[in-house]
Amino acid sequence: MVEVIERETVGETIEATVNYVLDNGEKLFTQTATPGATDTRTGGTLDPHRVTIHNARRSTEPFALDRHGFRFVRHDTKVADFFDDDEIRRVYYPEMEALVKAESGASRVVVFDHTLRTADDDQREARKIREVVRRAHNDYTEWSGPQRVRDLVPQEADALLQRRFAIVQVWRPIRHPVESFPLGICDARSISFDDFLISERRYPNRIGQTYAVTYNPAHRWYWLPRMRREEALVFKVYDSEKDGRARWSAHTAFEDPTSPPNARPRESIEIRTLAFF
Repeated sequence: MVEVIERETVGETIEATVNYVLDNGEKLFTQTATPGATDTRTGGTLDPHRVTIHNARRSTEPFALDRHGFRFVRHDTKVADFFDDDEIRRVYYPEMEALVKAESGASRVVVFDHTLRTADDDQREARKIREVVRRAHNDYTEWSGPQRVRDLVPQEADALLQRRFAIVQVWRPIRHPVESFPLGICDARSISFDDFLISERRYPNRIGQTYAVTYNPAHRWYWLPRMRREEALVFKVYDSEKDGRARWSAHTAFEDPTSPPNARPRESIEIRTLAFF
């Protein structure tokens, strides 16, 4: 059973559109905008598909990070204001280090980044935060996962890369329950590595890589209806271990057909960690 607060009245599944990308030979890259602006993708053609998305609140299957690539958990936070960057680093980073250790079994966790997002354009510009991402993707690749270790802990990288490590992220709403553009997450067991296409992510000071995702009817998507501030999605975007466990997942914001009229724009935080074993 999912470790969440309560079951909702939403049914077991919904039909919604997921934006995939076509594998047509075009070079894929995203020019990362400054906070408050909107990322621009040049190259690549979106390939929207209607898919079935399963209600994780009604699932009787226990999700596992190493099997499905994600887990929904009940997790309270002492952060009072997620728009206070100092408070996030002082309070939330240690909370997320402890949570990822507990969920992954890692002996050491390094929180290295966080991103606030909103579906409200005025709030995004006023608070200088990012937009929701409405295309299926995975945040790290076979190359960019290890490269992030080299970027962040260069003196230790050679030794650390001799052992297993993972990049584990945590996503949650920051104020209100999610009423619009919830996050969908794809079961890692339903993803083939052939579904991934390398996409450059161009920052002002470096070039990264993510995986764009091509359509596969085998994909099994989940979401947590009306996800609350005291609920968190822990998910894996890279794992160096190649023993059959989940190494990646795929995720995207999507238009929820069950959103109420005049739904509040989604506000969320995602945090990124290096997990060493």
